Amino acid sequence: MIQIGRRYLQSAGRHTVPVSMGQEFLSNVHGFIDNASKYAKVDQSLISTVKTCRAVLQICFPIKTEDGRIQNIVAYRAQHSHHRLPCKGGIRFAEHVDVNETMALATLMTFKCAIVDVPFGGAKGGVVIDPKKYSERDLEKITRAYTLELCKASFIGPGTDVPAPDMGTSGREMSWIRDTYEAFNPGDANTDACVTGKPLSQGGIRGRVPATGMGVFFGIRELCNDTEFMKMVKYEPGIAKKTVVIQGFGNVGSYSAKFLSEAGAKVIAICEYDGYVYNPNGIDINALIQHKERTGSIRFFPGAETRDDSLKGLELPCDILVPAAMENQINIKNAKNIKAKIIAEAANGPTTAEAENILLQKGTLIIPDIYLNAGGVVVSYFEWLKNISRVRFGRLSRRFDQKRGEAVVRALRQIPGYQLSEVDAVEIMRGGTETDFTSSGLEDTMISAFEEIRTIAVKHNVSLRTAAFISALEKISTVNVQKNNIFF
Repeated sequence: MIQIGRRYLQSAGRHTVPVSMGQEFLSNVHGFIDNASKYAKVDQSLISTVKTCRAVLQICFPIKTEDGRIQNIVAYRAQHSHHRLPCKGGIRFAEHVDVNETMALATLMTFKCAIVDVPFGGAKGGVVIDPKKYSERDLEKITRAYTLELCKASFIGPGTDVPAPDMGTSGREMSWIRDTYEAFNPGDANTDACVTGKPLSQGGIRGRVPATGMGVFFGIRELCNDTEFMKMVKYEPGIAKKTVVIQGFGNVGSYSAKFLSEAGAKVIAICEYDGYVYNPNGIDINALIQHKERTGSIRFFPGAETRDDSLKGLELPCDILVPAAMENQINIKNAKNIKAKIIAEAANGPTTAEAENILLQKGTLIIPDIYLNAGGVVVSYFEWLKNISRVRFGRLSRRFDQKRGEAVVRALRQIPGYQLSEVDAVEIMRGGTETDFTSSGLEDTMISAFEEIRTIAVKHNVSLRTAAFISALEKISTVNVQKNNIFF
């Protein structure tokens, strides 16, 4: 039986003075890098550079809201790494956004891209607003004004910096960004590639919306199918019948719940900011999605019991805990009460360094965020490639594959005594769609990355998180050497 993750961070996340959540988050990320650097084959003199953001933009701009008020909006964009271009990272609209959080998330994006072999540097953006407090027209003004500032500062462009959706944003905001960029850069044939996560009508890609949740599912599946890892936590291999608690029911949480449920897992609780719903026999995820769409909340879903203390939901007995909300949700206050033997980090930075120490000592397996929630950036990469090449996936091959499949079916039906079912015949004849190529590419990426991380974890006897950071550091260092030691 392999033993992984018995070496712990001693200093990351500890402070002698009060700090903001953003500062603590950034400190945790730096601690993880320091820990991985002990094992990675990299020039140690580069580590301090790896922890530094290349460029950080802080802006403040006024908007006039529909009710006639003038408001000053504070926003950020951090580019962590230029070792590969363009930079890549989402834009979040949230009241808690600050410059430290933005830099931490940008840093994680660099490592995330390296782990899944996406040739981008990391970036992140944030606008300090609660989008629920603004009308659609006000949100459009804010988004366009923010994009204009990015254009003026050269912080956006198909070969420079490519944003994407994040917390509080969606394809709607990305379409406003694309339109504003096009107005500021007339004649640019690659306008569509300035941002990803767009609606299909503006160059988006089929499969982008569920991509992060699907990647979460693939990552959990790979761990659960690993016999040695399952021996460590005394679970039977496979996802089927495992109990799951999910924190967050936005895009990532809802799709993670959907795919896990369809694979046979029993999702017993969903936690949101205003409470959680619980059913020990399993929750009907599709019904809960419809309930939230109707009411705006998961509360009082008829297929489960509603409880008020959301954070207590994380402490429910279960096999797999999936934090898919915000950073620092699993911390020194509640880590000892976490009962799940597997924590699958669908959110960015949900576990503090101190909490991880406690969990690893308990024998908990943690699938790290920089691997597990990389599905979004993987499919964003596919969208960017589609936009640069200006051809959708499958256009050149789908009909050819379909005709070849039809020939195979005809040949099979001519074999005496061979019975080919109609279902199998249809599947053989079907040509791959853009959705098929997207999900297939994502699945292959997540499987390959997991195997790399697993191999490193076993080799160095470290946690999966440390192994993921080692993998990324070595890949980033390799690019650095190939660029004649011009780093960042």
